Amino acid sequence: MTSEAREIMEKLKEKKAEYEVIASTDSSVNLENIDNRIINKVLGSESQAQAEVQRLRDQIAQMQANTVEQIAEVQRKHEELQQQLRAEAAEREAAAAAAAREAEQSKKYDELQLQLQQMMQIF
Repeated sequence: MTSEAREIMEKLKEKKAEYEVIASTDSSVNLENIDNRIINKVLGSESQAQAEVQRLRDQIAQMQANTVEQIAEVQRKHEELQQQLRAEAAEREAAAAAAAREAEQSKKYDELQLQLQQMMQIF
């Protein structure tokens, strides 16, 4: 934004603050279309269109910034969920491996029990 545009924006902000102060103390002041009235007061009606275009550009820029922030937040949450799913999958794999080891040990124990019973029958 150029220095001239900054000055104009400052004047607009100052004038808006003035109108808001007046409106807060005088209920007869109508705040409808306050932005247009301020632009006319500060810039005159010829510059109103340029100021409106700039205001719309500023709104678009803000909306774009908000969209970028929202996308970043969604990506962050997506990453968190992926990490959580990976951790849960690793836990399930560890539990399955432990269950498999336990089943293998149980099978060996049963086999040893059977061998012991067969040996005892021999004696």
